[in-house]
Parts: sequence; C-alpha cells; structure tokens
Amino acid sequence: MNEVISYTKRPELMSFTMPIVAVLGAMFGFVTGNIFGSPWIGFLLGAIVGAALAFLFSKITNIKSKPKTLGSGVVFGVVGLIFGGLGGLFGGFLVGISMGWFANWVGSGKYRAGVPIYYTPGQVLWHNTFMFICAFVFFFLIAPLLPVIWLSFNAENFFTFTPEMLSFKAEGYSLKHYRDFLGTDEWMVPLKNSLIIAPIATLISVSLGTLAAIGLSQSHVPGRQAMMAVLISPMIVPLIISATGMFFFYAPLGNWLELQLGLNQAFVGYVKVILAHAVLGIPFVIITVTATLVGFDKSLTRAAANMGANPVTTFFKVQMPLILPGVISGGLFAFITSFDEVVVVLFVGSARQQTLPWQMYTGLREQISPTILAAATILVSVSILLLLTVELLRRRSERLRGMSPG
Repeated sequence: MNEVISYTKRPELMSFTMPIVAVLGAMFGFVTGNIFGSPWIGFLLGAIVGAALAFLFSKITNIKSKPKTLGSGVVFGVVGLIFGGLGGLFGGFLVGISMGWFANWVGSGKYRAGVPIYYTPGQVLWHNTFMFICAFVFFFLIAPLLPVIWLSFNAENFFTFTPEMLSFKAEGYSLKHYRDFLGTDEWMVPLKNSLIIAPIATLISVSLGTLAAIGLSQSHVPGRQAMMAVLISPMIVPLIISATGMFFFYAPLGNWLELQLGLNQAFVGYVKVILAHAVLGIPFVIITVTATLVGFDKSLTRAAANMGANPVTTFFKVQMPLILPGVISGGLFAFITSFDEVVVVLFVGSARQQTLPWQMYTGLREQISPTILAAATILVSVSILLLLTVELLRRRSERLRGMSPG
C-alpha cells in the first residue's frame, strides 16, 4: 500500500530553494523586460528578485504562508503601479502572488506533500513536473479566450488593445458591442434561429440516442459493436465530409417534401437543419448514457418485471430516474454541438435558417466588428454554465451508482 504522508523537512536554502525560485523569477523578469524593450535585463533582475524573495521568506518563520503570499502580491502590485499604471498593478499583483506561492511551496518542502516518502528525487521531480505540465496545458487551452472576452468591451470599432484599455482607463471600455448584439435584427434573428434549432435537435438526439444506448447495452443484441461504431461515426468522420454527405441526402428529401407534401420552403429548411444537427448530437448521447448504464443494476428491472410492471413502466419508473444524469449530460453536449455548429448548416440550410455561428462566420469574412467578440463571449459563458451543469450531473450520477466522485 502506497501511503502518502506530509513531508515537512525544509530543503537547503542556498543550494535548492533560492536557485529554483530564481529560475521562476527570471522567467517572469524576461517577459516583463520584453514589454519595456530590455528582456535580458529583466531576466537578470527577475532572478535576483526571486532569490531574494526565497531568502526573505525563509527568514520570516513566524508568519503563515497565505499572509506572506498576499503581501508579496501587494508589493509587486505597488511596483507595477509605479512603472505601468493600473495595468502594471494588475499584472504585478498576479506575478507577486505566483512568486510568493511558489517560494512558500518550495521553501517549506510542500512539493513532497503529495508523494510517498520513499520516492527518489527524480520521481518527485517527475511528479511535480507532470502536474505543472497539466496546469500549462489547461492554461493554453483557456488563454485564447481571455483576449476575446477582454476585447469585447473595447470602446473602439476594431480588434486592437488601445492604450486606454491597457491602462485600464474607463474611457477605453464600453458595452456598446453588447448593445449592438442585443438590439439589432442582424444578430437577434440568427440567435432566434439557433434557439429554435438547437432545442428541437437536442430533443430528437436525446430520444433516439437514449433508446439506442439501452438497446446496445443488452448483451444478447447481435452485432452491437458494429452498430455502435456506425452510430458514433458522425463524431469521428471529419465534419466537412459529413456535411457534404448530408447535403446530397437532404437536398432531394427537401425537394420531395416541398413538391409532394406541399410544405413551406422555410419550414423544410428548418427540418433539414434540425435533422442534420440531431445526427451530430446522437453520438454524444449514446456515449454518456452507455457510460451511465455500465453501473446500472439490472436486477432492478427484473424485480420490477416480477412485480408485474410492463417494460414501459419499468423504463420510466425504475431505469430512467437512475440514468437521468447521463441522459441530461448527453443532451447538454448535443445542445452545445448544435448551438455552436456552422459547417453543416452552411451546406444544408439557407439564409432563412442562418444561425448565430453562421452570422459570426459571415461577419468575420465581410465586416470585422467587435460585436462578433461580444457574441463569442456570450457563447463562451453559456458553454461554461452548461459544462458546469454536466459536471454536477456526473457527480450526482456517481453517487447514485454508489461510486465516489472523482
């Protein structure tokens, strides 16, 4: 058994803590110096400041880690305010908090707190390096969203950080791009189309995907592996290929609906886009519901049958309440897929079915306006809320199945 204990022995100050913190300080100093046109001077000063901070923290033993970290952030923030205004204050505070936390983490020996006591220095190094790699991957996934959100509040009509924005002056920021988004038919009509198409497509995806997942979870179904591969293929096949195939399938179908049944052209266009988006959402529902069914106790359905319940009653009274978190999670993924999709709707839909992502794509090609960034920020916010909901449902599903949330 690998027992993990807290390792409280402090490492050597001069030979370990100060050089390690100095390296981080040099990295921050190089970036800061590059802003002022002197990267190597910043590199040297950053290394000196990092080493000095590690030495100072090692001598202040009567103050806890959090106050020292906060104090470091305040000092760096004040220095940043002096040399860079409000932008320097914000950046300096973040750098100071990071440097202070790292100096405390290394200097107190907490870097060994999450590993077994018998780990070699090389194993400890790899463990912490792996954690930092994961953190950097997460950062580089999230970082591109930050300029988009920031620029959406630009007071100017172009994609540029103005001096007023960088100085955090009030005149550099405005909500006019959000007013343009919420107050014009140019954006409200595509948003309305998205809010019509995505929920209906999600409902179809959830209904068909749930039934397919339940059927494929039965061990006696022949060829279920092949059927599973076919059903999740829209997730694997490149989207441009799927869109091309859908165009050649739905175009004749739309003509038949118009000529033979006399349906309205606009209505037929919505039907084609909804069905196409439902096809894209079904794989997500199948995968999430199948994962939920892995821990499902099938003796419950047999007990319900023994008590005289028919299959429909058993499904809605016994099975559905237990797999509902997985169904809702799959539905949320299907909704996000439909709401954010642009390639298929370009092939299958017409101008009357123009969705919000389509309008954003058109705007990028024809007129570069920060209103696109306001729309993107709203979409990102909605996606974050939906993903948080998915995570809460996942944890609830694990508790219902007797598993500890991981």
